[in-house]
Amino acid sequence: MKYLCLVYSDEKKLHSLPESPDDAECMAYAKKLAGQGRMIAGEALQPVETAATVRVRDGKVSVTDGPFAETKEQLAGFYLAEAKDLDEAIQIAAGIPPARVGSIEVRPIRELQPG
Repeated sequence: MKYLCLVYSDEKKLHSLPESPDDAECMAYAKKLAGQGRMIAGEALQPVETAATVRVRDGKVSVTDGPFAETKEQLAGFYLAEAKDLDEAIQIAAGIPPARVGSIEVRPIRELQPG
């Protein structure tokens, strides 16, 4: 089953704390998961000020700068992983280096059903 591990952290602290991971450590963990056949995709995201939120109401599109909600932690990246169950997905998430300074939300992927 596929699980999305959403990496959240305070962008101001993500790279400034002593226990903060660097890109090389995150890439090494992704490579390790790939070697085990459990990594499907993963990326880091640009800072939240580069985001746009899109809404469609009554057929009209509106775009606002930034994320939808003001929060203490921002979405910093993701890992899309293959795991046999939620327990294994949680183990994968616990190994994601930014978990030391932020949090990882683990959500199973719901396969879309055609027509």
